Amino acid sequence: MSDSAYFDQWYADMASPARDAIIARAMGLPAELGDAGTLSWPGIGELTRELRLAPGGLLFDIACGRGGYGVEVARRTGARVAGVDFSAVAIERAKQNGARRLPAGRGQFQTGTLLATGLPTAAADGLMCVDAVQFAEPPLAALLEFRRLLRPGGRLAMTCWEAIDPSDERVPPRIRAVDLRRDLTKAGFLGVEVQEKPEWREVERAMWEDAVAADASDPAVRSLQAEGRRSLATFDSLRRVFATAGAP
Repeated sequence: MSDSAYFDQWYADMASPARDAIIARAMGLPAELGDAGTLSWPGIGELTRELRLAPGGLLFDIACGRGGYGVEVARRTGARVAGVDFSAVAIERAKQNGARRLPAGRGQFQTGTLLATGLPTAAADGLMCVDAVQFAEPPLAALLEFRRLLRPGGRLAMTCWEAIDPSDERVPPRIRAVDLRRDLTKAGFLGVEVQEKPEWREVERAMWEDAVAADASDPAVRSLQAEGRRSLATFDSLRRVFATAGAP
């Protein structure tokens, strides 16, 4: 199954209020966000501040999923948001979220990939990518695409995980390939900062523990539980990171 087909099915399967409620409760996310992912409400605030968007600015949300995070950043800043994801199912949900939560014309969403977004060169004032750069092969190729999309002086903010020990074979190869400080520098970004976020990681641990303990009558919750068991088994082999940089 291709990645796009896999994630189309994944997003279709996650259309579960019970599943979203488990994640939203742990992450402190309001129901109206319409997108329960593994970035917490305080984390959205940090990401928003680092993007430094002005009202009317243009934000690119790459691998936007159901669009909730990018829509929220656009709401807080008065920016416009253009989101890209390779799942057509996710993009349909993102369009619904944008239409529901943003004024007309402030949100648009389209299919595309981390390496071929289909967005214009040097157009974005800010670019965000939440927990997805590991799906690019290699991650550096995605960062080069992000650099293409940002105007001079534009800001990048992204979240991901990195292996504490890149030789640890318990860690998926996609995560072992992630080294944001190294690759953002190689991609030509300036002022690269990569912070480890242990407080985000502990919230994530609590989320997985809540998921594993939840009622398993919902198939989407059972899927989340399986993911949680896998994550908890190797939890201490990863660190949570938040990277920011500027385009020259």
